[in-house]
Amino acid sequence: MKSTFLILIAALVSIPLMAQRTVGVLTHDSTRAFKGYTLLAPIPATMTYLIDNDGQVVNVWKANNPTGQVAMLLDDGSLLRTAAPQSQWMQGGGAGGMVELYSWSGERLWQYTHLSITARAHHDVEVLPNGNILMLVWESHSRDEAIAQGRPSARLTENALWSERVIEVKRTGPTTGEVVWSWSSWDHMIQDVDPSKPNYGVVADNPERININAGGTRSDWLHANSVRYNANRDEVMISIHNLNEIWIISRKSGDIVYRYGNPMNYKRGTQQNQVLFGQHDARWLTDTRVMIFNNGNGRFGGNGSSVDEIDLPLKEDGTYRRDPTSAFTPAAPIVVYPQTISTSFYAQNISGATRLPNGNTLSCLGPSGVLVESTPDGDEVWRYVNPVGMNGVVSQGQTPRNNMVFKTYRYGLDHPAFAGRTLTPRGRLEEGPLSVGEVIEHMGITYELDIVNDRIVVTNNNVQRVVISCYDLRGAFLGTAHDGTLEIGRHVINVPSATIMLQLHRRQ
Repeated sequence: MKSTFLILIAALVSIPLMAQRTVGVLTHDSTRAFKGYTLLAPIPATMTYLIDNDGQVVNVWKANNPTGQVAMLLDDGSLLRTAAPQSQWMQGGGAGGMVELYSWSGERLWQYTHLSITARAHHDVEVLPNGNILMLVWESHSRDEAIAQGRPSARLTENALWSERVIEVKRTGPTTGEVVWSWSSWDHMIQDVDPSKPNYGVVADNPERININAGGTRSDWLHANSVRYNANRDEVMISIHNLNEIWIISRKSGDIVYRYGNPMNYKRGTQQNQVLFGQHDARWLTDTRVMIFNNGNGRFGGNGSSVDEIDLPLKEDGTYRRDPTSAFTPAAPIVVYPQTISTSFYAQNISGATRLPNGNTLSCLGPSGVLVESTPDGDEVWRYVNPVGMNGVVSQGQTPRNNMVFKTYRYGLDHPAFAGRTLTPRGRLEEGPLSVGEVIEHMGITYELDIVNDRIVVTNNNVQRVVISCYDLRGAFLGTAHDGTLEIGRHVINVPSATIMLQLHRRQ
C-alpha cells in the first residue's frame, strides 16, 4: 500500500490585456540599453533576484533576514549581502548587523555578525582585492565621553553620540571573521569651543580632521551610507549623509585627504557653497573622478536629485591640491543626469547610481523602487519598478507599497559570474509565483519547491522510503527526483527544469 499526494506548486496567472502597467519593465529600448542582468535586493524582502532586461528572473537567493540595504554579485557567482536581524540595539536608518555570502545555487557560505549594544554594522560593504570585506560600523559613545571630547551638553539631545568606524574583515570560518584593519572617526576629531578639552584647535586650519560640533545634535550625527576602496591610491571613500559630504581617507596616514560637498563643516565656506544634499553611493569612476547620487533634499531652488561627477584636484605628485584658506575644489560638480533638476527625478533618501560599460548610467530612486537607465545624452532607455514590497509581490496593475531598493548593480553578459552557467528566463515577478511562499507538509515531511533554481527543499521527521515524481504544468512527467530512503533532516534535491508539480508517495 502506498500514500500518494499531488502538490500543485504554481499555476498560470492571467493578466488582463488592458491592465495598466505599474510594475516591472515599463521602458526598454533594446538597441540602446546595456545588455546584462540587474541585481534586485528589495529592502523589505529576504529574497535577492537577478533579472534580465525584460524583467525575467534568472536566479534568486533566499535568506532568513531582510536585506541590510545592499547586495552584490562577485566574480565567482557568489552573492554578498548585508542582513538586518531583529535587534533593539542601535536602531537607525540603514541598520544591519550581519554580512552573508551565498553560492550561486543558494548555499550560505559565510555569515558574520557585527552587532552589540555599542556597535552595529550598517548600510554598505566593499570587497577588497585580497578578498577581505570593508564594512561600515556605528559605535556608540556615552554623553560623558562626548562631553570629554569637546561636545557641549547642549548639542547632545540624546543619551549617546555615534562615531563611524570602517573595518576590514578577513573570513576565518563559516561564522567568524578577524578585523585586520580599522579606521575610526573618533580618533580624528577636532573642536574649537573648549581649550581644556582634547583635540582643541583651529578647525579651518585642519580640514583633515572632523569638527565634533559640526552638523546636527542627534546621536547619529554623521550617518555614513557608502564605502568604496581605490587600490591604486590605497584610499577609502565614504559618504557622510548627515554632513552632506564625502570623505577620502588615506589608509596609510588615517587622515581625511580630501572632502567635498559642504565646506561649512571645516569652516571654509558658507551655506551658498554647499553642493551635496543628503547624498548616497559615492563611487570611484577612475583614479581622478568620482560619481555621487546627490539626493537633493533641501537643494537650493527646490528638491530634486541628480547624478553628479567631480574631477579630483590632484597635483602632479598624486596628492590633493589644498589651498590654505579656501574649500576643496571644484566649486560645483558636473551634473550627468537629468539635464533639468526637478521633482520628476527625486529620491529624498537611500538611492544610488552606477556607470555601465557602454557609458549609460543606471540610477536607483530608492524610496519608490524605480530603476532608470539613461544615455549620456539624457535619454531614458530602460525603466523598472520593483514589484516586491513588505506584503510580497504585487501583480501588474497594482501599486506596490514599501518597495524600497537601496541601490542596484547591472552585470554584462560577459561577466565572470556567468561563465559556464545557463541563465534561463523563469518568469517575471509580477506575473505570478516563481516559488511557493508557504511550506507544504505531508507524511511527516515538509516540502518547498524553488522553481528558479530547479530544486526542492525537504525536511523529513521520520526515516522512510519516498518517491518524488516531477511534472510540468500540463501534467507531463519529467522524471523522478528521488526514489529511496529519506533520512531524518533537511535535504536539497534537484528537480528537472520546468517542474511545477510534485507527486509524493511512500514505498512500503
